[in-house]
Amino acid sequence: MTPEILFKCLSDETRLKSVILIAHYGELCVCDLIEMLQLPQPKISRHLAMLRMNDLLVTERRENWVYYSLNPNLEPWALELIKLTLEKAKVFSGKIPVKSC
Repeated sequence: MTPEILFKCLSDETRLKSVILIAHYGELCVCDLIEMLQLPQPKISRHLAMLRMNDLLVTERRENWVYYSLNPNLEPWALELIKLTLEKAKVFSGKIPVKSC
């Protein structure tokens, strides 16, 4: 992971919000993000695929659902940046959406 790749991945609002929410909850499925972000499934899935392709996220399939979580092998500086962004997101928005599923 390079800084250029990380910042490019987080430069899109949907990807940034998805990463923040996943960091907050530990793991989420697409249905959670659809509800929280109020966006269509194809758009969310497309952005999650990019995050996964760039190794920011990993997946785990459980029955019919695929759960996304931060890649535990991310470099410490990248994890720290995501954690700091999550903290600031809480300050700016005042709340994190409630998980629906």
